[in-house]
Amino acid sequence: MNVANEAVAGHAPHAGHGAHAHAPTQRQYIVGFVLAIALTAIPFALVMSHMVAGTPLVIAGFALAQILVHVVYFLHVNTSEEQRWNLMALLYTGVMVFIVIGGSLWIMHHLYLNMVPGVMHMHGRMS
Repeated sequence: MNVANEAVAGHAPHAGHGAHAHAPTQRQYIVGFVLAIALTAIPFALVMSHMVAGTPLVIAGFALAQILVHVVYFLHVNTSEEQRWNLMALLYTGVMVFIVIGGSLWIMHHLYLNMVPGVMHMHGRMS
């Protein structure tokens, strides 16, 4: 039985079973908080000062880094045995979001190419 089933059945989890090997410390939360603030402030400053040419890619990179910081420092998802199913669910969700967003962008791009007058001439497809 897993920890959730034991709790429903009224049994306390065994010592060490279901408990984190090491509980997160206040220092880890502070490090995560500081990283999250920095990963928000840096792209904001770059956008406001117009210092970077590829701004959307830079923002996307910082956003991905911030997602990783939140997952590791606040959700405590890692590669340990206890977190394996949480990690698998997170990866599955990421793949599904990528498929839905990527497919939507692909469909919209092809709709744009086929529906906007004059675009077909630019791509060398004349009917």
